[in-house]
Amino acid sequence: MKDIKAYIESGILELYVLGDVSAEEKLQVQEMVSKHPEVKAELDAIETSLENYAAANAVDPSEKVRDRVLNSMLINLGDDRIFPGQTTREKDNVAALPARPSNFYKYAFAACLALLLVSIAVLVGMYDSLQESKMRLVALQLDNQQFSKRVNLMDLQLGVFRDSTFRFIKLKGTPKTPASVMTIAWSSVKRKVMIDMADLKLPENDKNHQYQLWAIVNGKPVDLGVFDAASARADTADMKEMKPVAAPQAFAVTLEKRGGSANPTMEEMVVISNI
Repeated sequence: MKDIKAYIESGILELYVLGDVSAEEKLQVQEMVSKHPEVKAELDAIETSLENYAAANAVDPSEKVRDRVLNSMLINLGDDRIFPGQTTREKDNVAALPARPSNFYKYAFAACLALLLVSIAVLVGMYDSLQESKMRLVALQLDNQQFSKRVNLMDLQLGVFRDSTFRFIKLKGTPKTPASVMTIAWSSVKRKVMIDMADLKLPENDKNHQYQLWAIVNGKPVDLGVFDAASARADTADMKEMKPVAAPQAFAVTLEKRGGSANPTMEEMVVISNI
């Protein structure tokens, strides 16, 4: 049941209704609908909701679109010579019959044309409305994903602050970068190391370099992973988890080539703190 719920919440059913799935995904949705009543019920609900939304937000086609369709149809009408004003008369010894007006056919054709134009206008309006609804749905899905990510990050940060096993250590700048400062949360029980990206104040690194966190264990540097200072500006609620460490005596950060280094470049050390 948990897998079915996850499948429904994945957004695939909304994309299926909008026709924005591959052939393989379409077959997969149809198979899930045939096997699971709850999936079918959700699909029916989505279709009904989208139809109601389209009906409530239906708009008339723009003047430009309507004029373009009308001009295209009228060009192909031809002139009035396709509607003869009178019937031809037989000349082979047949008595001439009085000419009958053909206005009925003209009016009938004009009525059919008018009905066709109205139908085209309605279809154009429905298409525009459906496209707008599709774009709004995609935008809402993206907003929902970003919101969920933000909530998860805040939950993680709050969990760290509430966990009494975590100890917060402030690393201060070296003579190379005296204004630099950052905060690390370290749990000796869980052996976890978290960087508080919201409190990260380091010079922004370029695309060829990254900052590397080190733990000093028994006098030797231990790699705890790399990070970018630029990511601190992207999301102020982020707590970045690094590699675990059991019993460090100090933490330090150096600027290394992108991807990190096996050993720290001491002259590129930017912050350090003893525990």
